[in-house]
Amino acid sequence: MADVIKLLPDHVINQIAAGEVIQRPASAVKELLENAIDAGSTKIKLIVKEAGKTLIQVIDNGIGMSETDARLAFEKHATSKISTAEDIFTIHTKGFRGEALASIAAVASVELKTRKRDSDVGCLIDNEYGKFLRQESCQCEPGSSFTIKNLFFNIPARKNFLKSDPVELRHIIDELQRVALAHPEIEFSMYNNTTQVFHLPSGTLRQRIINLFGNNYGEKIAPVSEETTILKINGFIGKPEYAKKTRGEQFFFVNNRFIKNNYLNHAVQSAYNELIAKDNAYPSYFIFLDLPPNKIDVNIHPTKTEIKFEDESAIYAILKATIKKSLGQHNIIPPMDFEQEMSIQIMPVKPGNPLRAPQIDLTPGYNPFVEEEKKKHIKPYIKPQSEIRGIDQREFVTNIAPPVLEHHFAIEQHNEIEWTQQIGPAFIIASKQKKLLIIDQQLAWERIFYEEALTSIENKKSIPSQKELFPQTIQFPAADFALLSELMPDIRLLGFDLNDFGKQTFIVYGIPSGVESGSVQGLLEEILEHFKQGQSKELKKPRAEVLSKIYARRMAWKNCKLLKKEEREELLNRLFTCKSPATAPEGKKIFIALEEDKMLALLKSDNK
Repeated sequence: MADVIKLLPDHVINQIAAGEVIQRPASAVKELLENAIDAGSTKIKLIVKEAGKTLIQVIDNGIGMSETDARLAFEKHATSKISTAEDIFTIHTKGFRGEALASIAAVASVELKTRKRDSDVGCLIDNEYGKFLRQESCQCEPGSSFTIKNLFFNIPARKNFLKSDPVELRHIIDELQRVALAHPEIEFSMYNNTTQVFHLPSGTLRQRIINLFGNNYGEKIAPVSEETTILKINGFIGKPEYAKKTRGEQFFFVNNRFIKNNYLNHAVQSAYNELIAKDNAYPSYFIFLDLPPNKIDVNIHPTKTEIKFEDESAIYAILKATIKKSLGQHNIIPPMDFEQEMSIQIMPVKPGNPLRAPQIDLTPGYNPFVEEEKKKHIKPYIKPQSEIRGIDQREFVTNIAPPVLEHHFAIEQHNEIEWTQQIGPAFIIASKQKKLLIIDQQLAWERIFYEEALTSIENKKSIPSQKELFPQTIQFPAADFALLSELMPDIRLLGFDLNDFGKQTFIVYGIPSGVESGSVQGLLEEILEHFKQGQSKELKKPRAEVLSKIYARRMAWKNCKLLKKEEREELLNRLFTCKSPATAPEGKKIFIALEEDKMLALLKSDNK
């Protein structure tokens, strides 16, 4: 039998390795930015075109490379960061594997121009999809300039898996934000298709946060600092009242390296217990942990975003206690001051005026459970004209039309609903075709609004919106802004009249009827949360379904209230004209049906 094991060709090995490190344009951006930082740069410029699919260029003013180093840098496992295996456990730089440039060169056309500060001329290196093309002298500024063109051109299958430009741009912005936060002393700038996305001058961490996420972040964050024998903690945490629907502004850095760690995230979240809602509010944080390099292992993932701690439980406890301490120190939970609390007014008691208990007017004959027919015979009490004082004796005529629920379906009225009654704002009882229905009002509204929204998006026919008397502006971080820009065509179909106002800002001209003016940003953040954090089951569904569910959930919550008889009948008529009136969008039962005969028999048996 012939031998079956064989060595893979070098170009196949390089492409496999590239797949581990370079998954999308943002991966290449991350590696190049980290190399620029390790080179001692004080200014770094990032230029991308078509979200990095056709061009990525990183220009820095670092120490540069000699001709020999420039050529050797593209070889696999060639690095200046480590020399022995023991060095892996004392890492102080961003990169150390020596895989980045070799992996990028295997799947793209790469041009490098570099010059050391003490050299008169620089060096130009050309690599194309793993093949060395040329090396020659050139004129260039001190530092290095990497130009990557046509990423994944030689691997069409991988290129086809790239997302749309706004999505890929958002990932690039995420990587830049992480690096820029870790190094506020470095000046960064970013351009996308000749448009400047960021200009971040060097400064403090607070200034960098404000430049990245908006001027209003200055009042939203509070400093956090602690030093122990195990680790040192510093950074900023968000105030509870500014917790958001999206967890986008949550950053952990260990020795200035961005990491992802759900365990530490839980420590932060638990420190906010009883200060914010548990399930749908997330505090912002920018936390830096400094530990001895030999107490962590950064060599467990190719992208180095996951690390292992020697004593993770101790770090958890220290982090949670530190954040709680900061929440108290900066008066984020202020004590009640009765001398300054304006809502509490103590009225002086004059001599001779005894204290009296508050008087409550009662209507002795009022019965909230009286039937509608009996209500018609109760005459309202009309105050005699002689008792009216200080009012102009003119006759006023006011015609107030009963409220009508707005909807966008042509509803055929069916006389199948015989009677309805309501139990609080949550449930409605109705009789239909000799069956007693117990209906969950919120789930019923969700089904109605879900089908309304889905129909509007699929048919490209916008839900009517109500115009804002005073248009408002809402601002988002650059990554969120990029994602919202991609979702905006469908969001506008839900009745949101939004226009791009520049600088990561939208101006709101109109909103769907029923949405409060001040809740627009919260609703959009909720939409972002679903698409950003990867509710994996949700993301596999069409975008229209996901948006319709979020819209329906918010609208249903706003409409859960006590309804009049006509409104209850209108709700039920709309529900039973839906395609799936029995279940909510998430699959829950909207109502249960009981046979009236069985109910009567059961009641009679209980009475016996």
